[in-house]
Amino acid sequence: MASAPKTRPASSPKAYLIAYNVFSTLSWFYLLIVTLRHVLFSPSPSLHARAVTTYAAVGRVVAFVQTTAVLEVVHVLLGWVRSPLATTAMQVSSRIILVWAIAEQFKSAQVFPLYATMILSWSVTEVIRYAFYACSLLSIESKLLTYLRYTTFYVLYPTGAGSEAFVIFASVPSWGTWSLWAFIRFAMFVIWWPGLYVMYTYMMAQRRKVLGGAKVKAKKTQ
Repeated sequence: MASAPKTRPASSPKAYLIAYNVFSTLSWFYLLIVTLRHVLFSPSPSLHARAVTTYAAVGRVVAFVQTTAVLEVVHVLLGWVRSPLATTAMQVSSRIILVWAIAEQFKSAQVFPLYATMILSWSVTEVIRYAFYACSLLSIESKLLTYLRYTTFYVLYPTGAGSEAFVIFASVPSWGTWSLWAFIRFAMFVIWWPGLYVMYTYMMAQRRKVLGGAKVKAKKTQ
């Protein structure tokens, strides 16, 4: 969750960015509803049985929607938003690897139950994030969205990134049959945890900057 992008005043890029963020909000909201409906109400006999079939229900749509996020790197490169390029590229590329190089390629990842929690965490996070960006571009100040944007990560980062790590681990075969690609996937599982720590502390700093700033200003005026 990078900080809110600061857009340039050019009208055409701004209109496009509004459309992009509205589209992304609606896309992830759709995925949230479909995933919740599948996990909670599909006719499978148990929650576990419903969780392990989540990929079959939404996997391809998730891959398409997540792939559109590549445009966010393009937005930064074009100077349309001023989000950190390294952070944006890292977040987008990690998701692309998960949907195309892991979930799309390995049945063991597709039927892993934490795939469901990964998608639910992604969906809630992205609905809030893109709605926040769209409102910012439209000069609409929503205290609720701002609070959610800089608070829900406390839960959604561990559940999302933790699920990502174990989905990757689920794709790793038994020891003794490892290829170079299997070693790489295991290495990804290992480095996912310090990566989570880095992003988690980054968002904590952003939260203090955005939500803590108001408290500091209030104290100074007393």
